[in-house]
Amino acid sequence: MQFLYFLESIRNPFLDAVFSLITMLGEETVFMAVGMIIFWCVDKYLGYYLLSTGFLGTILNQFLKMIFRIPRPWVADPNFTIVESAREAATGYSFPSGHTQTSVGFFGGLARWSKSLALRIVAISICVLVPLSRMYLGVHTPLDVCVSIALALILIFVAYPLFQKAAGSPKIMYAILGSLALVSVIFLVFAELFPFPANTDPHNLQSAQKNAYTLLGCILGLILAYAIDQKYIHFPTKAVWWAQIIKSVVGIALVLAVKEGLRAPLDALFAEHLAARAVRYFLMVVVGGILWPMTFNKFSQIKNKKQKESELK
Repeated sequence: MQFLYFLESIRNPFLDAVFSLITMLGEETVFMAVGMIIFWCVDKYLGYYLLSTGFLGTILNQFLKMIFRIPRPWVADPNFTIVESAREAATGYSFPSGHTQTSVGFFGGLARWSKSLALRIVAISICVLVPLSRMYLGVHTPLDVCVSIALALILIFVAYPLFQKAAGSPKIMYAILGSLALVSVIFLVFAELFPFPANTDPHNLQSAQKNAYTLLGCILGLILAYAIDQKYIHFPTKAVWWAQIIKSVVGIALVLAVKEGLRAPLDALFAEHLAARAVRYFLMVVVGGILWPMTFNKFSQIKNKKQKESELK
């Protein structure tokens, strides 16, 4: 807590705003959006690598949260204050840090896969700044972020060679994705049926259950997307730069439309049960991983002016 009190002492409106923006790089929306852009426009196996390690890291992170059930810093020490804008996204127990897990797992994985020095520097900088932002904002302790960093790095380096091999072996990819699905089912059963102590915070427990259904839906959608692409679509990732922008903008808009547009109908259909969340996220991945990529052959056939002139010559 001494380090958190030090950070509290240097807070000011400018730094509050800066770190509030930085911390958003560890949120679900950024993870999904950047992950989809990479999946659609850069390298689909890099996309599988980043999304899969992100999902597995989140599951392990949530397991630890519910096993240890450590309260947030301001709950453990009522004299400590946080930056209020960070309170809404600080759901669940404190240990370990979910934002840190997501950001280091995603951007650290990107740095591991990429050969670009500039991209690696940017990605590693984000891996440092997001954990720092969680402590500056007062929502996590150094122990919270350090454990998440360690867990994310282990996953990055263990998974990297597996996904390198999986690029040429559907059997390996199915084994990876199947194992991921099994772990997500185990976590869902744990979150729903484990006899947690009576003093378990109900809001934090519900947060874990919501994440369990979300992750299961995403992972099942990812398995189906891989299977359909392998057998039928074989979508290309290359296209003219402006076509890539259209792919990204329209694709993200479609996925967000599913996320928000189906929320109320599915909640009503499932009588507000969290299973509606699993179905909604499953459909988001189906749209982003199957339906939208079915148009990519058309995008890849679009030629820019230089290509057309070269062919005429």
